[in-house]
Amino acid sequence: MMRDEEFICDNCHKKVNKLNYTARDHCPYCLWSKHVDINPGDRKNTCQGSLIPTGIEKYKDTYKIIYKCQKCHTIHKNIMATDDNYDEIIKLSINNYLFLILFTKLDKTGSISMKMKITTTINSKT
Repeated sequence: MMRDEEFICDNCHKKVNKLNYTARDHCPYCLWSKHVDINPGDRKNTCQGSLIPTGIEKYKDTYKIIYKCQKCHTIHKNIMATDDNYDEIIKLSINNYLFLILFTKLDKTGSISMKMKITTTINSKT
């Protein structure tokens, strides 16, 4: 059973209202989430770690926010909500772009090679 609930964000401490069209799974203000679901809206995950937004990817006609759990280190993705803070979404997309620009280079054969010393994306809080 999918549950759409109000909550107080563990990161920014703002009150987050129900989404009313699907289960609310992240804060629309700071985009942080909590590792509470196994399947969308089921609230059955015992991890309960903070999910830090680290990137964004195109998904059908919208986007998915990419998260890394601070507790279990799992990568998790949530679909962007209609009331999400677009400034924060843009920051995530800029981080993706800067990561590619700064840490990817073309070698003389035209192949892409990654610098091996890079372990986290820009603005990652882990």
